[in-house]
Amino acid sequence: MAQGGREPRPLAERAAELRNKIVDRCEQLQLQSAAIARHVDKVLPAKDQAALSAANVARELVIQRLIFVGNVCENEEQRLLEKVHAEEERAHQSILTQQVHWSEALQKLAALRTYLVDMITNLDDQGLVRAEQEIFERTEVAEGILEPQESLKLNFNQTCVQSPLLHRLWASAVLCCIAGSQEIHIDEKTLGPHLSLSEDKKTLIFSPKKAKVDLDGPERFDHWPNALATAGFHSGVCAWRISVDKSCAYKLGVCYSSLPRKGSANEARLGFNAASWVFSRYDREFRFLHAGRLQAVELLKAPAEIGVLLDFAGGEVLFYDPDSCTILFSHRETFTEPLYPVFAVAHESISLVQ
Repeated sequence: MAQGGREPRPLAERAAELRNKIVDRCEQLQLQSAAIARHVDKVLPAKDQAALSAANVARELVIQRLIFVGNVCENEEQRLLEKVHAEEERAHQSILTQQVHWSEALQKLAALRTYLVDMITNLDDQGLVRAEQEIFERTEVAEGILEPQESLKLNFNQTCVQSPLLHRLWASAVLCCIAGSQEIHIDEKTLGPHLSLSEDKKTLIFSPKKAKVDLDGPERFDHWPNALATAGFHSGVCAWRISVDKSCAYKLGVCYSSLPRKGSANEARLGFNAASWVFSRYDREFRFLHAGRLQAVELLKAPAEIGVLLDFAGGEVLFYDPDSCTILFSHRETFTEPLYPVFAVAHESISLVQ
């Protein structure tokens, strides 16, 4: 009789229990292998392609912007392209390292599964029980192989092309070269009830009294003092300048044409929805507004004129003070619809610069 009065378990029972444990472990290994195989076959190649594509976009962005500033930025061009290349190589090498790591993990799991299948196929009950310790020591290898996780190291880091020098020179060049040549007019059919428009469609005038207009028109704002330009932009780089020295309450920026026009809710209020991006002044407070998020802009003095620059492909809207050559605020976004210049004024008037 065994110590403590317990009868030893029959060999067949112990072997059956062990077999069940091994079968369960084999199923777990198969699931683990499938998850890693999907990561290696789909996720990592897609990451590699995305990193290469992002590098091409970043490289093109640098080259296109340097066209505006020419020889002044030759050294900056070289520096940034080297950073793009280095970041591309880093992302690519990280992905290759991951591919090697997970390929080795797959081989270990496959070898372990083969070994376990061999154990339960070729050993009798007695041999299987004798090999129990060896079997589970071998299976500890799988426990050290974790599931693949998302990692920023596998993504191309877009910040490698950021350059304050290039950004400012590029904005200055765009506003000088483009703004004067792009004809932008305000669409009279969109005017809010407190607004009127000059004959040349360039000056937006606020009045405390509501204008006698048909507020039922589908394009017209019926509450907020907003107005859209007549045409939108869906590609390239575009810019326009607005004289704001007569007003201490205005908003300037871009929006989708799908921006609601009716009612007093935030859906139609510039900067308080996902369809508009605006620079705002109210008395002495300057802010950037989008989707209801307010970001304060600290200024020493109120700009007399503001340039709005839109890089549709580059995903950037930028607000600029031409007098001081200062970037007031810059915001990056992936735009999915054509963007229209948008304006609001609640004091005196603002004017598009000819």
